[in-house]
Amino acid sequence: MSTVTRITEHPRKPGRYVVDVDGREYAIVTAEALSELKVHVGAGVDDARAARLREAGEFAGTYDRALNLLAFRARSARDLRRRLMQKGESAERVDKVIERLRELGLVNDADFARQLARSKVAAGASKRRLHQEMFRHGVDREIGDQAVTDVFDEEGVSDADSIERVARKKWRTLATMDPPTRRRRLAAFLSRRGYDSEDVWRVVRQLDAGAPESPDAPDAPDAPDA
Repeated sequence: MSTVTRITEHPRKPGRYVVDVDGREYAIVTAEALSELKVHVGAGVDDARAARLREAGEFAGTYDRALNLLAFRARSARDLRRRLMQKGESAERVDKVIERLRELGLVNDADFARQLARSKVAAGASKRRLHQEMFRHGVDREIGDQAVTDVFDEEGVSDADSIERVARKKWRTLATMDPPTRRRRLAAFLSRRGYDSEDVWRVVRQLDAGAPESPDAPDAPDAPDA
């Protein structure tokens, strides 16, 4: 029977331990796994314990990979699952990791959706754009819809308020352009934020009121601003 010959803390991963079996690295696991599996130097490693050690090591690896993704930015459970699967992780192990992260409060779709909605509202996104963002980030439709409604209510804003606020701000930055270009650039900017074309051109005409030229029909939008 094989034997655990050494257990050392991983030099670059706090809370992770390298388990050597018969003088060779066998698995990198958590302290919790060491306790559960009763692994210590001198412990015998039969086939059953070897399999559980491998499983614990794989779980720890997937869990750490998930934490790295979450450290980069918050994610919905579905988006996190998709990214981990793309990296070659098994579906069963990913589901176990995500369940653990949910238990610890590190993955919470409702909180994620509210944070996303709040950041996009601050940037002047429309409700339509917000719903698109929720879908793109893998948020369940019901959770996403509720987050959008809640944030708009809490902030006391509407699409009408948002489009006028962001349009006026953007309009000032385009002041050096000739009138037709200025109108097209503003229309393209607002359209990319998901506002209805009717509302876009209503606001463009309002801001352009008093200028020498007034658009009777929408011009083709310019390419996206840098």
